[in-house]
Amino acid sequence: MKLSFTPSSLLLAAAMAALPAHAEQFKVLVFTKTAGWHHDAVHAGVTAVQELGKLHDFSVFWTADAGRVMNDAELAKFQAVVFLLTTGDILDEAQQAAFERYIRQGGGFVGVHSAADTEYGWPWYTRMVGHMFRVHPAVQTAVLQVRERNFPGMERFAPRSLVTEEWYEFGPATSKLNYLLTVDESTYRPETRRPGMESRGMGAFHPVSWYQAYDGGRAFYTALGHLPATWRDPVFMHHLYGGIYWAATGRGFTAD
Repeated sequence: MKLSFTPSSLLLAAAMAALPAHAEQFKVLVFTKTAGWHHDAVHAGVTAVQELGKLHDFSVFWTADAGRVMNDAELAKFQAVVFLLTTGDILDEAQQAAFERYIRQGGGFVGVHSAADTEYGWPWYTRMVGHMFRVHPAVQTAVLQVRERNFPGMERFAPRSLVTEEWYEFGPATSKLNYLLTVDESTYRPETRRPGMESRGMGAFHPVSWYQAYDGGRAFYTALGHLPATWRDPVFMHHLYGGIYWAATGRGFTAD
């Protein structure tokens, strides 16, 4: 059978060919290397961020291989890097230097939960995270409090809400931070006893999430995300997307 093409069909085909390929809003690297405690929630977290990418039209590349991505050429492909449940000393000096250059060139960092239990010996990183993990009590339900609604992803939280989490206690702030969430210590038992470590909690101000402009880039952190089921909580996932969106784009949000 001989095919025939009308002028209109040829014009339509040419127009379709000229359309640009679909491009996502931005590209995100999810990095999950651990050199200490490995959280059960890692795979749930990766899957959930991949679903966020589908929902909000951004691409997600996941790896735990620092040698593959922690260099100038690879990092330049991403607008934000998520340290998702990382632990311990996970980058060598060359990789650390590459990541510092990435942030200084305007890149975004998102730290989730044990990202604050990572790279204690790298002062630049500890200042970027903002507070480093010290200790935690058993997983408990407590009251999460909103400190600032006018930030991406914060508008779905109630002013006070019940949340079940492994409530990290942190050391002192290493930078000037903007706080988003705190936990009310009067609503759970913050006391902790470990070998060589005894704590009664952080007191009246116990931070959970914060952000800052840092060394030319942007840094967001949330201590939530310990339990695998948390990654199915739409309020938490919207909170995390807000942090990713801000870290990747620098765009704010006004709820009030």
